[in-house]
Amino acid sequence: MNLGIDDLPVRDELRGKSPYGAPQLDVPVRLNTNENPYPLPEPLVERIAERVREAARDLNRYPDRDAVELRTRLAEYLTNTSGHEVGLANVWAANGSNEVIQQLLQTFGGPGRTAIGFEPSYSMHALIARGTGTGWISGPRNEDFTIDLAAAERWIAENEPDVVFVTTPNNPTGNAVPPETVLALYEAAQAAKPSMVVVDEAYIEFSHGDSLLPLIEGRPNLVVSRTMSKAFGAAGLRLGYLAAHPAVVDAVQLVRLPYHLSAVTQATALAALEHTDTLLKYVEQLKAERDRLVAELRAAGYEVVESDANFVQFGRFDGEGGSHAAWQKILDRGVLVRDNGIPGWLRVSAGTPEENDAFLDAVRALKKEQNT
Repeated sequence: MNLGIDDLPVRDELRGKSPYGAPQLDVPVRLNTNENPYPLPEPLVERIAERVREAARDLNRYPDRDAVELRTRLAEYLTNTSGHEVGLANVWAANGSNEVIQQLLQTFGGPGRTAIGFEPSYSMHALIARGTGTGWISGPRNEDFTIDLAAAERWIAENEPDVVFVTTPNNPTGNAVPPETVLALYEAAQAAKPSMVVVDEAYIEFSHGDSLLPLIEGRPNLVVSRTMSKAFGAAGLRLGYLAAHPAVVDAVQLVRLPYHLSAVTQATALAALEHTDTLLKYVEQLKAERDRLVAELRAAGYEVVESDANFVQFGRFDGEGGSHAAWQKILDRGVLVRDNGIPGWLRVSAGTPEENDAFLDAVRALKKEQNT
């Protein structure tokens, strides 16, 4: 019996939709999911093993429900790297920044409420909104992928959303959002509702500029979301966290599942935080490689969006087959990049120097082919 999703009694807003995901292909060079290409250093691997071994002795018991030690160390990391004092009461952690976003939408969104994001942006914001029964509004951007502030303020005033998402650096375009733009959006959101404003800083450690974390001071409806997947090179860990007013941290605990962070996850994250200095040196290498990709792509004749992330959006591919045809030709040369469905553009993650060389060889050959 052939049975599909739409044959089941699923909610109407889920009908005809597809799950989130990028192609997982076995190719020599994979630069499509913004992973940190460097494996964890051996001393950190050993420390993770030690911490997990310690945690394993008490696996017959539930983990620390409030992850106090982990949140304390995350607060220290945020304070040290931003210069803005953050304490335990300001920080919450969950299984990846996606669960952080889900908990925020479960708390401040839901049926009868709406969220707005400025697309193209991180597509999980809209997907998680749909999954929590929150209405989704796609806000405006300019041709250069910056937020059209005047239009955005009008949309917020007209639609009165309950949650506003601002992604900086933006995924998939890579450009950062200026602090003054975020402040203007925050003021517009407070005048309209007031509303929660969520600043998604998943890639902030790769930025040329500073975190917007200090903006939470005196703004109880502003939340900054982070992840350990990118800068910490721990995508397999699934650890995300937020910083906000203590009342926000209290509020999301109304919807969190009991003991949602396993003892093993907490132990692994704590080990990684002990090696912050080493891990951030890899970030500096990736920033240099990112900047090299931007320069080399432009030299090869491509348009490139200014990037503050560990990836670069490049184009334009307006010929036969457009960006997907270009994606396939790059893949045929053994390099997997990301086709996000933005007409004329592709996205490449910054890899090791050798991986980036292979990518640049592939796109140079593609450009030569297009010019003949």
